[in-house]
Amino acid sequence: MRANRLLGSALVEHNLVKFEDLEAANDRLLEHVAAGHYRKASLLGILVGEKKVLREEDVLHVVMEEHALGVADLRHYDVPEAVRKGLDIGMCWATWTVPYDKEEDFWFVASAYYLSPAVRTHWEKHLGGPILWQATSMDIISDVLERFTEERNAAAAQPTP
Repeated sequence: MRANRLLGSALVEHNLVKFEDLEAANDRLLEHVAAGHYRKASLLGILVGEKKVLREEDVLHVVMEEHALGVADLRHYDVPEAVRKGLDIGMCWATWTVPYDKEEDFWFVASAYYLSPAVRTHWEKHLGGPILWQATSMDIISDVLERFTEERNAAAAQPTP
């Protein structure tokens, strides 16, 4: 909830959405949470997909221009097993963020919620090392997390020797 709230504030600050649209999206967010639809409980998803008052491309443009981040497409990226194995997929869904590589002490992290300070702070504390941030879309985050979930389910279904 905090990640969504702070993302909403950033979207208003960057003049990407009107306050009234944010309030309506927040109401819808609470409806999703109350119904237990946690993957739909995304302020960005509601503003882009349901309310259609924001284009995700505009958010990515702000992140690229004002925060000097690149954009990562992880759909075909081979995330090292050591990184995949340690991921809390639930936290990745909650923050719309995926750590996707580690070189020495540096983490490579892609996020659709980069504009939320709560998301950045969480991952900085959790990973405990310097982060090289990349922006990405919610669709890409969804694809990657669904692939990781399928891999874990398939591994769990394998009989143990």
